Amino acid sequence: MFDMGEKRSNHTVYNVNYHVVWCPKSSKSKICVPRGISDPAQYRHSILEPIEDSLEASFRDVCDEYGYEILSLHISPDQVHLFLSAHPKHTPSEIVRTVKSVTARKMWEQHESFFEEYLWGGGFWERSYYIGTAGTVSTETIERYIERTEHV
Repeated sequence: MFDMGEKRSNHTVYNVNYHVVWCPKSSKSKICVPRGISDPAQYRHSILEPIEDSLEASFRDVCDEYGYEILSLHISPDQVHLFLSAHPKHTPSEIVRTVKSVTARKMWEQHESFFEEYLWGGGFWERSYYIGTAGTVSTETIERYIERTEHV
C-alpha cells in the first residue's frame, strides 16, 4: 500500500519533507565587512565560506540528534538550503528554531574570534526564513483524491 518513500513510526506512516532557506546576518554588506575595509563589495556574503565544513557537520549533528533526516543540504556564501524529512510531531517552526539556534551556538563556540570580527552585537542567523513542503504527490493529485467518493 505504501511505496512512495513513506516512513513509519509506531502509529504513523508519513512523508513530510520541508525545504528551508535562510541567511546569515552577515548577508548584509554593512554587517559583514571587517572594520577598516573601504570596499564592502569584496566581502559581501563571505561569512559562510570559511566555516562551511564545520557548519555542515553541525547541521548533520543537530539533525541526527533531533531525528530529522537531511535529504539535501547546500551552503552557499549568502544562504543555506536545507531539505529535510521529519516526523509530523515536529512543527515546521520548531524544526527551524532548533536547527538555527543549535548551529548558531555551535558556530559561535567554534569560531568566536572570527564572528566577533564580522558580527557586531552577536547573533548569527537572520530571524526570517522561507519554508515550503514537498512530498511525492502533487496538490492536484491530492485534490482529485479528496473529491473522489470511492475512497470513503
